[in-house]
Amino acid sequence: MKILLSGIKGFMGSEVVKLCEKGVRDADLLAGVDINANGNEETLCFKTFNEVNVVSDVLIDFSHFSLTEALLDFAVMNNLPLVLATTGQTDEQRELIKEAAKKIPIFFAANYSLGVALLIELAKKTAATFPEADIEIVETHHNRKIDAPSGTALAIFDAVKSVRSNAVKKLGRAGLEKRTSDEIGLHAIRHGNIVGIHEVIVGTENQTITLRHEAHSRALFAEGALAAAQFLINKEPGLYTMNDLIKE
Repeated sequence: MKILLSGIKGFMGSEVVKLCEKGVRDADLLAGVDINANGNEETLCFKTFNEVNVVSDVLIDFSHFSLTEALLDFAVMNNLPLVLATTGQTDEQRELIKEAAKKIPIFFAANYSLGVALLIELAKKTAATFPEADIEIVETHHNRKIDAPSGTALAIFDAVKSVRSNAVKKLGRAGLEKRTSDEIGLHAIRHGNIVGIHEVIVGTENQTITLRHEAHSRALFAEGALAAAQFLINKEPGLYTMNDLIKE
């Protein structure tokens, strides 16, 4: 598949370039778009979408949410499947994404880790299989992360709650307090330079199931974006997520 990459000169863009050079997902990097293009790049690179004069199979975006409108206009005008791997969009921009998805296939996810998507799905299935089990979610990240619990931990909780409607968050645990049957414990650990570890511990009186995902490199998000791009080829217009990808 021939790829046009928006944000090619950024950190995640460079990770996509490396994977394309290895031929991952049969990806062929046709060109890039980046406001920092200087004309000296090995790969053809345009500063704006107005300059683009190549025909690709799919557009992957790892740029900045401020470019959302220009990105959508270009993709719709060229009937080009779009993988939106940039976050931070405003409510208005999200509405524009939904409208554009009526005309072209768009893949939009907050986390492009295939492993995390699978972990969330497995947590949901495990919680449904063991409705009386105690469930604890533990996430570990580097010491510079300021939000806790992580967005992924909250997504895991939401998945569990979708099959256990009475579930309630219990952020941390301290003091003299008995655990209730409805609570789902969420615990955050911050130290070192850890990219991200998420564990879901599901325990009954007779057995314990531990689901764990560990990110070794942020390159995993580039892997997920390429998987999403391959998934979009020949898809009908619509808004697709990681759940659609792992269920296919």
